[in-house]
Amino acid sequence: MKMRNFWPLLMAGSVGAMGLSSASAETLQLLVGSYTAGSSQGIYRMQFDSATGQIDAKPLQVVKTENPSWLTLSKDQKRLFVVNENGPGQTDPVGRVSSYAIDPKTHALSLINQVQSLGNEPTHSSLSADAKHLFVSNYSVMEDPGGTLAVLPVDADGQLKPVVQMSGHPASRVNAERQASNHVHSTVSSPDGRYVFSNDLGADKVFIYQYDPKANPHLPLTPAKTASVSMPAGSGPRHLLFSADGKHAWLTMEMSAQVAVFDYNDGVLTQTQLVDLAAGQPTSDKAGAALHASADGKFLYVSNRGTANQLVVFGIDPATGQLKELQKRSVEGDHPREFALDPSGKFVLIANQKSNQIVVVERDAKTGLLGKTVQKLPIDAPSDLKFLVRQ
Repeated sequence: MKMRNFWPLLMAGSVGAMGLSSASAETLQLLVGSYTAGSSQGIYRMQFDSATGQIDAKPLQVVKTENPSWLTLSKDQKRLFVVNENGPGQTDPVGRVSSYAIDPKTHALSLINQVQSLGNEPTHSSLSADAKHLFVSNYSVMEDPGGTLAVLPVDADGQLKPVVQMSGHPASRVNAERQASNHVHSTVSSPDGRYVFSNDLGADKVFIYQYDPKANPHLPLTPAKTASVSMPAGSGPRHLLFSADGKHAWLTMEMSAQVAVFDYNDGVLTQTQLVDLAAGQPTSDKAGAALHASADGKFLYVSNRGTANQLVVFGIDPATGQLKELQKRSVEGDHPREFALDPSGKFVLIANQKSNQIVVVERDAKTGLLGKTVQKLPIDAPSDLKFLVRQ
């Protein structure tokens, strides 16, 4: 479970692309989102050396904003969309979404605008394939009003418009404490952009929508013919990731610490495998979170928090998308909420939220295995990591 200092919370992600820093062909820009209940101020823009695996401790820019927990980059790398994971009891009790312009030369961020998400604790966002809508997942810790999927139009200049559509579903109530209401944790599009998949931890389901803004620009989502996929009772779906070829998908379940493997075709997910991250381990070891695949599609990496605090490395069968465990590796910290493979493929950067650090670990691109730790950078409550890399 993802925890803040004062509220129990929960949370697919992609690496962006952009021009390299002029300082060095091996120096990349790294964006770090964070929670701001402590000393963190917001979004940090830093430098990462892909030759050494070192992050420069001195930020290039600090963007002061409340709880920028998830960062979404546009494909053209001109815009950054940020959820401000605010809610009752926080400095700012109103959930918000912010849009920033990225300077093509300096990479500096400048605010375009900010709007309300019309829900509490927005924890994730993603852009539609045509970049005209942002899908925001309002997790909502409290039972009332519960979690929602919010759809926000985005204009050609990157400005966010007010929410035009919202969707929510009944909770499973299998876990009386954590599933008393629905909790939308993430929402992503299919590779062809025709469908949208919303993962609801509270409902134990993945809800599926058709995306057709031409038919109705004010209500761009309609339930798909197969409107949902049920996951094991009490499992808590969190993040969904599609394979590069669009034939398979993987889903983390937070509460059961499992990964489901699917075949995918035209809006339909068909489960083919269910893998445990902490088989035989106590409930305290079970808190599945982030997942990312290597650029060559050969390996899948999944974080498991709780008391386990590990990255689990899987080999991917290229024909079936099914997984074979290769390694469990300590994150050397507490609560790996998110992580990122650097564009060179030589390092993995881990955002350990509760131990207030980013840990950089070596990676063998041929075997997929994780090696020694090369850096532990102190930073308060890091939550998300995105690279700006050359297209």
